[in-house]
Amino acid sequence: MFTLCIYPCLSISLCFSLSHKDLNFLLKTHFGFSVFCLSLPSITLMASIIESGWLYLITHFSDFQLASMGSFLLHESVFFLSGLPFIYLERAGLLSKYKIQTKNNTPTAQEKCITRLLLYHFSVNLPLMIVSYPVFRCMGMRSSLPLPSWKVVLTQIIFYFILEDFVFYWGHRVLHTKWLYKHVHSVHHEYATPFGLTSEYAHPAEILFLGFATIVGPAITGPHLITLWLWMVLRVLETVEAHCGYHFPWSLSNFLPLYGGADFHDYHHRLLYTKSGNYSSTFVYMDW
Repeated sequence: MFTLCIYPCLSISLCFSLSHKDLNFLLKTHFGFSVFCLSLPSITLMASIIESGWLYLITHFSDFQLASMGSFLLHESVFFLSGLPFIYLERAGLLSKYKIQTKNNTPTAQEKCITRLLLYHFSVNLPLMIVSYPVFRCMGMRSSLPLPSWKVVLTQIIFYFILEDFVFYWGHRVLHTKWLYKHVHSVHHEYATPFGLTSEYAHPAEILFLGFATIVGPAITGPHLITLWLWMVLRVLETVEAHCGYHFPWSLSNFLPLYGGADFHDYHHRLLYTKSGNYSSTFVYMDW
């Protein structure tokens, strides 16, 4: 699912720059085809629609509303829309040949996860987004036009993934020390057979602790709000996919050698905390 969603998100970032030459170079280098294969009017139209939509948002809503409530609503929408289908797959027994573990979670366990998630999201995540707004503003975050170019967006997103993975790895290892695992991280490991929504099922202290890994990159660079939203969408899709419990032929780990994916992280949940390994969030090289 992450694989299916990443390309539309990237295409949005491509439209931030109206340079036909730049678009042609990127598409030809990374995707093997030229922008001339596409309709230039359609690209220009897409860019115009995105800018018009963004202009509507910044005209009708304040920076604070967009950065706090807007971010929260976007997160909830992407998280539950990408995570809930895996509950259906598990209950219906569909695509079971791609399921990593044969064991299934009970409906009661799944419902407990959803209930706790809603509680934690409204009592921890939302307040955190609200109080973080002044920090991001001080670090240079903006929402005004013009939108950033695809070069800026792509560079920042890559930087965020690398930095987040590094910080998450060491924070995750700390959480696997005996005392912290027993009193904090064991909540997340209640599900030895993870499914998409368990990616954010954790102790409130862990949400704050490991949440730092996600926001440290944007806090350093002070991105445009649309870049922050794109990063949040990709990060949510990545962590849901890592916990989904399925390894599909189209999973991103089949195409990117350094990408961990569901099989990599599922191994972490199956073993005892002292022997698990695979602490990274996205890539595998930190666990070599």
